[in-house]
Amino acid sequence: MNLYASLLRTGVPAAVGWLVAVALRHGLDLDATAVSGVLTPAVIFVYYGVFRFAEEHVSPRFGWLLGYARPPKYEDPQLSPPRI
Repeated sequence: MNLYASLLRTGVPAAVGWLVAVALRHGLDLDATAVSGVLTPAVIFVYYGVFRFAEEHVSPRFGWLLGYARPPKYEDPQLSPPRI
């Protein structure tokens, strides 16, 4: 389930970022290089940051806007020194 959640919570902001960047491209008259190189990653970063913050501090229901209601949880492996 953690793999599914992490993939979904990565893919949804990427798709939203791309869609918003493409929509803004038409309104701002930007070339394709600017959209793919700068605008898309910036929109993804902002989208994820806003809804991750809202999920933590406002309500866990905002997690659905990232594709899955709960963030993935990872096990803490027991760290041991390497054997020689």
